[in-house]
Amino acid sequence: MRTQEVQPRLVVLVQDAILADIAAGKLPPGTRIAEDRIARDLGVAPRPVHQAVLVLRRLGVLCDASGEGLEVAPMNADHVRDMFEVRAVLEGLAFRQAALRNANRAATEGPSYIAAGRRAEASGQVADMIEADMAFHDFIYALSGNQLIAPAVEAHWTDLQRVMGDALMPGSHPGDLWDQHEAMLWAVATGDADDAERLARAHVQCSGEATLDRLHGARRHA
Repeated sequence: MRTQEVQPRLVVLVQDAILADIAAGKLPPGTRIAEDRIARDLGVAPRPVHQAVLVLRRLGVLCDASGEGLEVAPMNADHVRDMFEVRAVLEGLAFRQAALRNANRAATEGPSYIAAGRRAEASGQVADMIEADMAFHDFIYALSGNQLIAPAVEAHWTDLQRVMGDALMPGSHPGDLWDQHEAMLWAVATGDADDAERLARAHVQCSGEATLDRLHGARRHA
């Protein structure tokens, strides 16, 4: 019974580790997946690695390589565009409702998330930056009081993590990223629902446009 309980969790941990390396740029598109090396690096048996790889293939993160095996799939520009369009709506709703329902909590608790984000950005570690970014947005989702927003975003978490990793790579992300977050937080903390929604939508739309520009540029130079 213990093996049956641990194995699925181990597969998820391996899956998350592979995805984190992809998001951090350690495994760029076209990189072949060496299951034996991953198993050695993570200190796990080959079976959970193979299962995790199959899950990532089903999710479109990996694809068949020429010959045999799997490789990291390129991001699909149309899918990325659709995802950003949906996320802009969700973020706008979350920030609006947070401003209407929990402005005081935003004012008292929010600055710590901004500080953590600036520390992560200064570290230059993409994984830390992704974690700080998502922690801030999760905080806003909680303040919104809408229990469907977080699950709706989580449904796209695999793709979102890849996109965020691409956006946060050195030379890719805007230098005022956490200034944008701070302005969004201030709008929530002051109860300005219209401005909170406007800033949140603009934040996502700008990020989406920049990501699509990079994807189209990479395709032209491929």
